Amino acid sequence: MKPEAMGLSSTRLAKLDEVMTRRYVDSGMLPGILTMVYRRGRVAHIGMSGHMDLERGKPMREDAIFRIYSMTKPITSVALMMLVEEGALGLDDAVATHIPEWKNLGVYQSGMPTLLADQPPSFITIPPDRPMKVVDLVTHTSGLTYGFMMRTAVDAAYRKMKINAFDTPGGLDTFIEQLSTLPLEFSPGTRWNYSVSIDVMGYLVQKLSGMTFGEFLRTRLFEPLGMKDTAFFVPEDKIDRFTSCYQPGPGGKGLKLQDDAGKTTYAKPPALESGGGGLVSTAHDYMRFCQMMLGGGTLDGAHILSPKTVALFSRNFLPGNQDLTQLATPGAFSESGYGGVGFSIGCGVNIDVAKSRLPGTEGEFHWGGAASTAFWIDPKEDLAVVFMTQVMGTDARLTLRRDLRTLVYSAMTESLA
Repeated sequence: MKPEAMGLSSTRLAKLDEVMTRRYVDSGMLPGILTMVYRRGRVAHIGMSGHMDLERGKPMREDAIFRIYSMTKPITSVALMMLVEEGALGLDDAVATHIPEWKNLGVYQSGMPTLLADQPPSFITIPPDRPMKVVDLVTHTSGLTYGFMMRTAVDAAYRKMKINAFDTPGGLDTFIEQLSTLPLEFSPGTRWNYSVSIDVMGYLVQKLSGMTFGEFLRTRLFEPLGMKDTAFFVPEDKIDRFTSCYQPGPGGKGLKLQDDAGKTTYAKPPALESGGGGLVSTAHDYMRFCQMMLGGGTLDGAHILSPKTVALFSRNFLPGNQDLTQLATPGAFSESGYGGVGFSIGCGVNIDVAKSRLPGTEGEFHWGGAASTAFWIDPKEDLAVVFMTQVMGTDARLTLRRDLRTLVYSAMTESLA
């Protein structure tokens, strides 16, 4: 069936592939790309160009497996909401209800992590204005942070203790124990700061379900949805489909290898199953996840969430309906532009189209991954887009997502909103 039957222009979709290839692949900024567009119940377009492995000369293929990094977060969020629907926890629960060792977490006032390897950090803290709630984890307003931020004494302590490393001995249990020894950067609910919060949600899923986090995802989400290539590692019989990952070369020119698909640590299960960034997946698998969300929580007879819960992903949970320009900590990292973007359940959400300065729809939710992957789901337009590539640390990350969004919406000939 032609894209025109789904309200999309074949000519404009061809232009999408041409512009993205010329601007990002032919220029040497990206090794290869795969774009999938779904609308009105069908995959309307699949575009590919470039390579999945430059060193081996392997062209991009439709079933290539990618590191999706923070595109893991919406999947973890759905897993958490499955347990919310079952009454295992609530978004307004105090986190300490489920993690008692976090009951006395303080907010950083002063102090620095010691330089001595065998000595724990020493900080002066004050009590938070209120206890951390599960909704603070969901929205990155928990007071937690990431070690890569390079902004504060607290994130320096994360780096020293190697918090959120995929090979953390003891896995998620040790991860939670480590965090219990460190202060929060701010009182929960007062700021937005990208953080390990979603990894904590993975721990909650594991603890409350009585299953390992990976087993919960496999049996309760991936198998029912037919996401056969999504996991925390790549088994030997699939390694030939795994992409190599790159980073900008010296001076930002060209690409250099960051993780060789043939020698990757992803070939074996990690010690820590990271709900914030540990999964690998394919464009088809991730689109199955998007289709389920567009279907109000159901796909091909697999009922994952209720329509009312899925609708929450289109709502802004930030206090006072603020967007990220108003609530984000100065210098905070994000996989999205800030203007007009709020935050729902583990995803950015469009709350002001004009302020975003991009075509889109209010209530559309989205996110991206560290290797420049991206997705968005637009329920009002019955549209989902998945974009795959593999480059870490490129300055073009947000620009290429801007171009992708502009070109996809420019291909729309009929609006449902």
